[in-house]
Amino acid sequence: MENYMMSGEGEKNSSDVVYLCDEVFDFSTVSSAFFILIFILSVTGNVLLLFVLAIYEDLKNITNLFILNLACSDLVFTVTLPFWAAYYLHHWIFGDFTCKFMTAAYFVGLYSSVILLTAMTVDRFITVVLHNWWSSPVRRRRYAMAACAAAWVISIAASVSDAIKVEVETSWNNLSTCEAPSDGPDIKLGYYLQVSLLFFLPFVIIVFCYSAILKTVLQATNRKRYRTVVVVLCIVAAFFICWGPYNVLLFVMSMYDPRGCNEIERLYIAHSICRILAFFHCCMNPVLYLLSQKLRTHLLQLLHCKCVRIKCKERGTATTVIQNVAFIAQNSAVTLDPHSK
Repeated sequence: MENYMMSGEGEKNSSDVVYLCDEVFDFSTVSSAFFILIFILSVTGNVLLLFVLAIYEDLKNITNLFILNLACSDLVFTVTLPFWAAYYLHHWIFGDFTCKFMTAAYFVGLYSSVILLTAMTVDRFITVVLHNWWSSPVRRRRYAMAACAAAWVISIAASVSDAIKVEVETSWNNLSTCEAPSDGPDIKLGYYLQVSLLFFLPFVIIVFCYSAILKTVLQATNRKRYRTVVVVLCIVAAFFICWGPYNVLLFVMSMYDPRGCNEIERLYIAHSICRILAFFHCCMNPVLYLLSQKLRTHLLQLLHCKCVRIKCKERGTATTVIQNVAFIAQNSAVTLDPHSK
């Protein structure tokens, strides 16, 4: 799943020395518990979001199209979490094919999220800053669909190389691992290119686009029409806040050899915390989508649809009873009136 793993024994190779640290704090149980929690929250939130989009929203809308694909991307990533939770609690027990498949799914979810967020930001940039560039809504929708398709194709193609690298290895104590080799200049060069092209480059593009967007919005007299920009900005910011520390730490760890058990332990704990923060991103998007009043309303309608129908039936029945009682009372009053003919 990643190029750096720490076992309970805290073994770390440097160029000249091998450190064996028996008292390194074991974060495996904590990480596994968080993975299961994230899995539950992500599946619940993203499935509800998909239902809201499918039932209440217009999927021809460009923003809804991107949100739909992002929810699918989060679910693809989420599916892998129970496997990693079991891995960290015990060892890899699912075989070589599952190791490669889960690694591929992990990176497909990650890469597609980055590409989709970048495409969504570029779409906002063209809509707000270069608002005359789109000649027609049909052309814009066509480009958006092509961008979504390209995001999935690129992410699947990029994940294949990661899946091929990983393999299941069994150590002397019959504990299996699902990891990629971390040594070799070719592997490090590939990792640098991967991080640069699929994280830092999209980050630069997004920062540039939103700088221009914010400048345009602040100069506009009517800012209500740019509420979608705020929602998209929050979604993009959440991604880089969650995944930023993790990617930066992995980049540092690829060039840094800790000296001594204290450094190994601190690096291991920081890596575990940053990984949990990164994984939390897949259950953040449904919460951020609730910034939209319309989506909140649709979600409440979805969750309370049965209750609303029952209440409507009860109200209708009560109204009918009241009307019948009033009608009977009125007829009785007319009958009892001595002056009635």
